[in-house]
Amino acid sequence: MPRQCGIATFTADLAQTLVGLDSGLVVDVLAMSDREGYKYPRCVEFEIPEADQLAYRNAAEFINRKGYDLLSIQHEYGIFGGQAGCYLMNLAREAKMPIVTTLHTVLQDPSANQKAVLDELLQLSERVVVMSEKAIEFLEDVHKVCRSKIDLIHHGIPSVSCESGGKFRAKLGIDGPMILTFGLLSPDKGIQYVIEAMPAIVQEQPGTTYVVVGATHPNIRASSGESYRKGLMKLADDLGVSKNVRFVDRFVEADELVEYLGAMDIYITPYLNPKQITSGTLAYSVGAGKPVISTPYWYAKELLADGRGVLVPFKDAGAISDAVLNLQNNPGTKREIGRKAAEFGQKMLWPEVGQTYLDTFSRARMDSENRLRTLLPKPLTRHSTANSLPEIQLKHLFDLSDDTGILQHATYTTPNRAEGYCVDDNARALLFTAYLETRGPLSADVGLLQSRYLSFLLNAFNPENGRFRNFMNFSREWLEAMGSEDSHGRSLWGLGSMVHHCRDHGRRDVAKHLFELGSPALYKTKSLRTWAYGILSIDEYLQGVPNDPKALEMLETLSSRIWSQFEYHQSDAWPWFEQSLTYANTRLPQALILAGERIGNASMLQAGIESLAWIMQVQTSFGGYYAPIGSDGFYVRGKERSYFDQQPVEASASVSACLSAYRLTRETFWLEESHRAFRWFLGENALGEPLYDFATGGCHDGLHVNRVNRNQGAESTISFLCALSELRSATSNPILLARVI
Repeated sequence: MPRQCGIATFTADLAQTLVGLDSGLVVDVLAMSDREGYKYPRCVEFEIPEADQLAYRNAAEFINRKGYDLLSIQHEYGIFGGQAGCYLMNLAREAKMPIVTTLHTVLQDPSANQKAVLDELLQLSERVVVMSEKAIEFLEDVHKVCRSKIDLIHHGIPSVSCESGGKFRAKLGIDGPMILTFGLLSPDKGIQYVIEAMPAIVQEQPGTTYVVVGATHPNIRASSGESYRKGLMKLADDLGVSKNVRFVDRFVEADELVEYLGAMDIYITPYLNPKQITSGTLAYSVGAGKPVISTPYWYAKELLADGRGVLVPFKDAGAISDAVLNLQNNPGTKREIGRKAAEFGQKMLWPEVGQTYLDTFSRARMDSENRLRTLLPKPLTRHSTANSLPEIQLKHLFDLSDDTGILQHATYTTPNRAEGYCVDDNARALLFTAYLETRGPLSADVGLLQSRYLSFLLNAFNPENGRFRNFMNFSREWLEAMGSEDSHGRSLWGLGSMVHHCRDHGRRDVAKHLFELGSPALYKTKSLRTWAYGILSIDEYLQGVPNDPKALEMLETLSSRIWSQFEYHQSDAWPWFEQSLTYANTRLPQALILAGERIGNASMLQAGIESLAWIMQVQTSFGGYYAPIGSDGFYVRGKERSYFDQQPVEASASVSACLSAYRLTRETFWLEESHRAFRWFLGENALGEPLYDFATGGCHDGLHVNRVNRNQGAESTISFLCALSELRSATSNPILLARVI
């Protein structure tokens, strides 16, 4: 609150209940906002504009920084941005605590996008909460969720006092029977059929009043104004019952709503959607201990079973009038239905529901902690593949690529257009296609891909500042004038590789020209890893343009910067370039190895070899398999290292660095180390699960503490392909270049 929707009400009630049950509990709220101007209460720690994709990532950073123990997500398709609410995944993927998701809608026949988004959310969630048995059935059948992961917790309801309801009824000036419907108005609520039933009801019970409480749904009001409400009012007037139909045209707060529930005689939900799987209004009315008449949508059939209510056919005014009059004329039946409803409603009261949620939260945390304890010391017992290498398969690379370039992300295997492109991934893709040319000419379709990746970099270059832009949306609009230093270095690396390997003279000349325009900016960069990418790019460039004096000068400058950092920070116990291990770690010693060899600096070369040996030892798990530094906290010297989330780009970097050491020293140890890092992709890792998808040729996005991230984005897929192609070149195995359809 104050957003006027059922999910806002539910979240506010749940948060308030949890704090009431445990005074030591801190419950903060991240509010989804559909417009500016809401004045949130103090418990709202963060506001997420639903259409702002970046805000979801910022929210994830916020909750990770604050150190919450658990994230509870209230899920409904319509309140999150992107196709089928896919922007929510930017938050859920990055959250570093157990997630419990409450599903307010579960569809029997979701669209492909809806299924993909919910499948991923379910995978990311430690536990899942639903409000009906039907929802459990769909989760098992449609989404293949294990029953043991699902908790059925009823929709929470307030306590209703019939005594206060009587006073409120007098205040309303209603003497005869009172029928109630409440909630945000929309055409699918079917209220017109109750109004059509009113003439027959009033004829036999003249004092009957039908009260419709609630504002028009904001989405309906935005698209068609108040036409639905006005149509209902005209219908009542045409039928001669306008004095017996009363509209309360506003969003009613909980305290006042309880008074309406206490005052009513009969509640009606005449909804038109038979597949509605939950309803807060129906839950409230059952808990009031009054008889309920409803159309037989899924949730109503379940909640009103065993004599707790009366079901009438859809769109049947006659059946509604008969049901109302039957209850009014049979007070014993009416009381018995109310009694059964009230008895069932006791388990739906908020204190009871809140305690069940706390039990679910505790179980989720315990399961997560147990999994972490059992995973880390796990010995290597399965999925070992020796040094065998799969063939290169390009199907997923083609799926991710279009006539602009390669898309950043995928939802499972489906490209996610909403998140657009970046120069980072197009540079990586360009690098990969250049690697392919070490084994022979490119096929026509791979050559077309290479041309598109190169064109993306050409368009990304901003001549005004000599830097590459990074992020582009799907509408081909650049989102910045200048990308990060690292993205600039990676772009040059892709271009340098083209200068070295590309057999197409036209594309090679474009890459050379663009490299020469962009490389001077390296002098002004301050990032250690950008310097490393710069050295890798210059090393490639010099193999295509030997003895270029400007390139050699730049190589010496950048390598001296990196080496000076190594000399400053290194010690016998910590032979490294800085006081932490973060990302792309092995690119630093690889840069020293390549630079030391090229400029003839034996000390620099030795420093690269020694630091690479040390980092590969650090990146070794209890079972002896490769375990890169996790991006969830990294590794600060003197503190505990992070084992998760492990990223494919790290494994690829380690393969490449070890191969550089092997090419120079010809020591088989380095070739074995490169294979050990590569086997991480194939299942030789902490979970014993492969990240490479043999069916698609794609690579999953990471290894988390309890699962593999099933999305197959560009960075992960290209990281795998680069590692595989480098290893194949080193071991002289054939490469499959044909496109796989």
